[in-house]
Amino acid sequence: MERTYIQDLRSAVDQTVQIKGWLQTLRDQKKLQFLILRDPTGLVQVTHWKPNDEALAEQISKLGTESALTITGKVVDNPVVKLGGLEIQLESLCVENTAEIPLPFDPFADSLPVLDFRLDWRYLDLRRPVNNLLFRVETTVENAMRTYWTQNNFIEIHSPKLTGSPSESGAELFSLDYFDTKAYLAQSPQFYKQMAMAAGFERICEIGPVFRADPSFTARHMTEFTGVDAEISWIDSHEDVMRSEEAMLHDVYQTVKEKHGDEIKSLFGTEIVVPELPFPRIPMREVIEILKGRGYTLPADKKGDIDPGGEREIAAYVKEKFNHDFVFVTDWPVSARPFYHMRKEDDPNLTKSFDLIANGLEITTGAQREHRPDILAKQALEKGLHLEPIQYYLDFFRYGCPPHGGYGMGLSRLMMVMLGMNNIREAVYIFRGPTRLMP
Repeated sequence: MERTYIQDLRSAVDQTVQIKGWLQTLRDQKKLQFLILRDPTGLVQVTHWKPNDEALAEQISKLGTESALTITGKVVDNPVVKLGGLEIQLESLCVENTAEIPLPFDPFADSLPVLDFRLDWRYLDLRRPVNNLLFRVETTVENAMRTYWTQNNFIEIHSPKLTGSPSESGAELFSLDYFDTKAYLAQSPQFYKQMAMAAGFERICEIGPVFRADPSFTARHMTEFTGVDAEISWIDSHEDVMRSEEAMLHDVYQTVKEKHGDEIKSLFGTEIVVPELPFPRIPMREVIEILKGRGYTLPADKKGDIDPGGEREIAAYVKEKFNHDFVFVTDWPVSARPFYHMRKEDDPNLTKSFDLIANGLEITTGAQREHRPDILAKQALEKGLHLEPIQYYLDFFRYGCPPHGGYGMGLSRLMMVMLGMNNIREAVYIFRGPTRLMP
């Protein structure tokens, strides 16, 4: 017999079906047993009249909640039942895997244990419908991104995550033994994205792992995360890059709203708002003045940069002034940007770069890249880098390379913003941080 999903039971009234799922609740009464079974599509009540099969009744009475079951029975219309006005009259039951008693915690209890404990038992925590929805939405998000990229002639690449040299400054870098030498886990696919531009691919995208040896314990940092990257050739400025990203995000939000909007509102309490185009753009110098005018004082060490509090404050300003949840902060100072960001011709102290802040959280960094090898080498030296370890990268630009730029976005940060979540540890399948390598 083929499996029937709970969401499809209404069309199977008076038929015998087979359902598979988890025992969420067991109510064992004198003559009747009620089993609430859950699969990814919903809940259903299964009833068993004990005198019909006392051996089966005894087996059921010993089941632990969250046991994995296959149940066969007749679907009957019962308006009294709150779960869709249906119930299944049990005919047979197979215990595929029994759950030990007691559970480490009940994922369906009214109150849950602290997040760190739930992360120890992440697979139980993920059984909650809100988490199931999170990753169904994330699947839709990635598919919508790829749809946009495919329709706009992007090529998807998969760059190496083992590298022989740092791709950034060398800070926040994981190193490991690699046969008789040393290798590093890639901090970003940056150098290889640019290699694709030199290869004539013109437009590329990648969704893949990124590693940062960042000892932060904040609600927005991880040591391993999924990066969303794109790079495009023959651009005139970073404005071309911003236009590409905002168009992609507009399509993503539209797709998510159409497919999951009602369910997101029900489980997350969040209304999906499709962002209007174009997103607001504010130069960094102006951002600093706006923050001063709103009485927000940046920390002394944030010269030419803004801190998380500043991001939230500028987002509040944009919401008030433009009624928009997104803002590009543009034209960052050289001091706050890596060596490969192109500098502005009319002000060499500024770069053709941007951050995208969404609902007060920075989710993207992007820029036009410097593609002229002599200037690129000069800027690397100015940043205190040695050229020998990155010579292979500088070589990418020796034999013809078009003007280009791109961006890198954190997928889990986007999910946090989209669904109104407060902690990135809950927005990722398995969290990795300075003190968490298990499970």
